[in-house]
Amino acid sequence: MARVYNWQIGREMSYWYPESRPKRQFAAVFDLNKCIACQTCTLACKTTWTSGRGQEAMFWNNVETKPYGFYPLGWDVKILQMLGKGVWRNGVYEGLTVFEAVGRGERVLGFRPEEADYAYPNIGEDECAGEVEKGVYLSGIHDVWMFYLPRICNHCTYPACLAACPRGAIYKRQEDGIVLIDQKRCRGYQECVKACPYKKTFFNPVTGTSEKCIACFPKIELGMQPQCFENCIGKIRLQGFISTPKEAREDNPIDYLVHILKVALPLYPQFGLEPNVYYIPPIHVPFSFLEMMFGPSAKEAVERYQAERKDEDGRLRGLLALFGCTPRTVERFKIAGGEAIAMNEKGEELVRVPVKEPVFIRPGFDPASGVARLNTP
Repeated sequence: MARVYNWQIGREMSYWYPESRPKRQFAAVFDLNKCIACQTCTLACKTTWTSGRGQEAMFWNNVETKPYGFYPLGWDVKILQMLGKGVWRNGVYEGLTVFEAVGRGERVLGFRPEEADYAYPNIGEDECAGEVEKGVYLSGIHDVWMFYLPRICNHCTYPACLAACPRGAIYKRQEDGIVLIDQKRCRGYQECVKACPYKKTFFNPVTGTSEKCIACFPKIELGMQPQCFENCIGKIRLQGFISTPKEAREDNPIDYLVHILKVALPLYPQFGLEPNVYYIPPIHVPFSFLEMMFGPSAKEAVERYQAERKDEDGRLRGLLALFGCTPRTVERFKIAGGEAIAMNEKGEELVRVPVKEPVFIRPGFDPASGVARLNTP
């Protein structure tokens, strides 16, 4: 096995292939404080890509309720139990990744879900942790909590599906880092399904091949955001391209959120895949749970997000206002004159929005008409 550097766990690790980062890496940030689980993203993806035979229970995009929701059933609990307890020390993960905890004869630690595990994509929906007692009120970290977790393929820097495929049918595009499956080479061995700890590779029993989220790469090639991003009602998603920490740029929205402000974190970085979908953690959830899901920086990310969001003219507030405001891929941004401006790679303006929404207060009495304004018709 080769030795590669994974900046998310702060150390070198073992991987089946030498490090080979693409020219550009597809990435995204999801703000979990705004997701309402309307499932519009799920339906947008479903009607575009997985409406065929053999894809009935296949969701490349799904939204599940944490802590009790899963798709497929128990996907993260099972792999966490297999990995065992891992320790973070000064930002470095000292436990084993799925590539390092593997037994003899296997390439990646994993499991293959049962067919029935895919039958309940909304299991645990809206289930809360804790109990509501008389006199309970909401304040800071909640005693009773839940949150929605939208998920797509992470298009990882070190994909487990790619490492496990005995046919070499899975590859990572050099132009944008999107991970795809060559349907002509795939023979349906399902090693990718077993290997992916996020369980975002699926088997189609009709075609006999594996399938997965393709990040809507035909749209990416045109400078457009994927379907689930464009159709998100809550405006929680922003797609772009991420740099390595040393090459991060302040005008790159993904770099700014992940590397500079550090409010967006990867999902289960301890798996070792260096996923490229990042999440702004919810502010009302116990830190112990967030640290298990997003790593040891979860508390600092939440506190920084809360502090920066209060700045009415700040860069974070302006950047969050750009989420969902254009179907185009936002590769650069700036804040000027109280407006947030989204730009493409060349610096050409795509859209601008006010950092602070204007407020108009009408007086209770209309002097022109000589009548009092009422809230009812």
